[in-house]
Amino acid sequence: MPPPTNAVPPIAVAGLRKSFGRQTVLDGITFELASGQVTCVLGRSGTGKSVLLKLLIGLETPDAGSIRLAGHDISSGSLRQLNDARKKVGFLFQQAALYDSMTIAENVAFPIRRHTTLSDAERNDRVHQLLESVGMDRDLDKMPSEISGGMRKRVGLARALALEPAILMFDEPTAGLDPITAAEIATLIVELRDRRHITSIVVTHDLHSARSIADRLIVLDRGKALFDGTFENLNRNKDPFIGTFLKDAA
Repeated sequence: MPPPTNAVPPIAVAGLRKSFGRQTVLDGITFELASGQVTCVLGRSGTGKSVLLKLLIGLETPDAGSIRLAGHDISSGSLRQLNDARKKVGFLFQQAALYDSMTIAENVAFPIRRHTTLSDAERNDRVHQLLESVGMDRDLDKMPSEISGGMRKRVGLARALALEPAILMFDEPTAGLDPITAAEIATLIVELRDRRHITSIVVTHDLHSARSIADRLIVLDRGKALFDGTFENLNRNKDPFIGTFLKDAA
């Protein structure tokens, strides 16, 4: 069932600006994400895609503008409000960012142990279910160094889902993966949208994966959102940069 029309947007950004020294990275970005959609953020390297994710999760502070995450104003709110909002968000880092000294199961259990009151048995069941959902339930006792890059990203995704978030953020989820594994990760993202109605924002250079998963695309260029819409409309866009970008990324 679709969300009610008066539902609070999972993410709402208005007039977002961020500079590092004299370099303006984001210059007045504004958008709202609809619940249960996958939005891909595209653009050349250095256009602020990863910075945007860091701002959305509160790892960076905007110079101007507002960010509402899961209904919380994290750009001007308290640290407690930021932490409350973060509990509703799962984040998959580009390199998965697993703890090297923990097993696969311990990595996924970490946020559950820290933020819930589940018993040991309940936590173990939850970890097994999460790893089963990404096809990693047979590797519970392995260390991150013993599995491939694609498998680490699967485990990272299981950990990102540990607290049953309403929002998922992905930083280059298919980077460095072979085409088959990249397609598997893309399929998981779509399944999360279809089965759990999770809202996802995906920063990616992978135009092929973006084409298969995105309900909506935002193309950044020179700090601004040059395009915001569907793939169909992107292909019809006559902007010279868009044409060059599509050609180079194909």
